Amino acid sequence: MRLVSWNVNGLRACAKKGFADFLESSQADVIGLQEVRAFEHQLPSEVAAPDGWHTSFCAAERPGYSGVAIYSKEKPSRIETELGVEEYDREGRLIIAHFGRTAVASVYFPKGSGKDRDNSRVPYKLGFYETLFDRLQTLKKRGPVYVMGDYNTAHTEIDLARPKTNKKSSGFLPEEREELDRWISEGWVDTFRAAHPDEPDHYTWWRQWGNARADNVGWRIDYVFASPTGAKRVKDAFIWPEVTGSDNCPVGVDLK
Repeated sequence: MRLVSWNVNGLRACAKKGFADFLESSQADVIGLQEVRAFEHQLPSEVAAPDGWHTSFCAAERPGYSGVAIYSKEKPSRIETELGVEEYDREGRLIIAHFGRTAVASVYFPKGSGKDRDNSRVPYKLGFYETLFDRLQTLKKRGPVYVMGDYNTAHTEIDLARPKTNKKSSGFLPEEREELDRWISEGWVDTFRAAHPDEPDHYTWWRQWGNARADNVGWRIDYVFASPTGAKRVKDAFIWPEVTGSDNCPVGVDLK
């Protein structure tokens, strides 16, 4: 079973850059998308409901903003899209597909930078992390859980190309990184880092200017975190920087 996550940075735009081909070439069983930035009715039918796939969407109230989705070969037994906190739910950041006892979440974690790049949304971001974490802690008691998405945080210095110049930037602030420390201390596993513990230069997001992607000056901010029982099933974890169509690239895991 293969799980793949991708921040598409606008699904309508990504659809024009080969998303349909990616669906098939990925050989995925479940694909989680983030930053869909469209209501379901705004998507072409071949994107909203492609042959051979079951699709579920959660859009933000604000048009053209945020939004997540899950595509799966098997129909989920249940879908969740709410944390029960209005200030988070209205931004369309969470969708959880249940396949029996196994749960797969696609999550678009908030940025903390704020529109003026003054880190004004860091409290909102951390509040979202904490509220989701509480939900996941309950969920993992029922079975394996996989949390795929754009976490908007690089965990350690190995996870970004320029750590020294970004220590005051949201995405690499101590309090943001400490939140991921907390997840790991509670048994959650960063599947890629577990499989590739000391390998540098693996990134999932690059700025769209300054030749950043070609020069591999990036950040690893997209993850698949697994609950303890979920981590035992992980056979491999990967990043696909060669897949274009967004400023983020896909990440994923193969399960036993």
